[in-house]
Amino acid sequence: MIKYIGSKRLLAAEIAEAAARLGATSICDLFAGTTRVGQACRRRGLTVLSNDVATYSEVLGVAYIEATAEDRVRLAELLDHLRGVRPEHGYFTETFCVRSRFFQPHNGMRIDAIRAEIDRLDTSRVERALLLTSLLEAADRVDSTCGLQMAYVKRWARRSYNQLELREPDAVEGPPGRSLRRDANELAAELGGVDCVYLDPPYNQHSYFSNYHVWETLIRWDAPESYGIACKRLDCKTTKSDYNRRRESWPALSRLIGALTPPLMLISFSDEGFHELGALESLLAERGHLRPVAFDFDRYVGARIGIHNPSGKRVGRVSHLRNTEHLFVVGPDAGAVAAASAAIDPATARAA
Repeated sequence: MIKYIGSKRLLAAEIAEAAARLGATSICDLFAGTTRVGQACRRRGLTVLSNDVATYSEVLGVAYIEATAEDRVRLAELLDHLRGVRPEHGYFTETFCVRSRFFQPHNGMRIDAIRAEIDRLDTSRVERALLLTSLLEAADRVDSTCGLQMAYVKRWARRSYNQLELREPDAVEGPPGRSLRRDANELAAELGGVDCVYLDPPYNQHSYFSNYHVWETLIRWDAPESYGIACKRLDCKTTKSDYNRRRESWPALSRLIGALTPPLMLISFSDEGFHELGALESLLAERGHLRPVAFDFDRYVGARIGIHNPSGKRVGRVSHLRNTEHLFVVGPDAGAVAAASAAIDPATARAA
């Protein structure tokens, strides 16, 4: 699975267990990202509706939430074909290996060739998503970043010298679900057939669209105009979410929670966000019984490396190296909420 800031890698299984203990048989992950939580819920036996506005998240959702064994019958054959295509110097290599340094050219040329070939193949929607996911994850394993695509590291990362390697995406057992690319606030009122909803919205000014612009371009394959040292998509300047604006974020979150129809809710919240903990607790308490669980984590690797200028000189100071994550469990039955919160062990998450 790709590197992703805010990833719930350490908590996904416990979030899924909490949803099951709440009595849910279906769940919607409205801000799915890399779909880690959705995958864990599917493995736990829940039917998952995975949603995000990111194009790459929709593809990951098709590959991990929708795909069944029948969709994977030709996967090995198709990947073997892609491994044999001849490298070519195209848009991806020029933009992300020459004009910027996210990947070494030998891998960029393979990405160019494989991505173009995927569009030429006669595949189903799910097969295509599986191939795109394989390429996306292969590219992530040889990038030269600290996990964000706002910048690349000054010297080539050791992993960037490795050869791009296509692998079959992991098969996720459990009932197949659906993957959507919708605005979360618009979709919220249409979830009448879902038992539970999991929320992990952006809470600060950092845009996931800009943070992962390379993945967006790799999946869209639209050769956009770019700008800046990081060669970000030009539409990064105009693609903005209310959740990334301090003034609009709280009203957007309030509208979202007010519009939700599922009776069961799990909400992730970071102390690095715009909102006050007490205000969020008061809002959620209006929806039913509430139990919070807190986790103390290291911040992402870029924070530990520090702040550097374009010449590589360290500048400024990082304000803190750890942050607190909260998970709120909400439901109409006090006993079920207590049982669900008891399933989440902060010590286990920190040690995972």
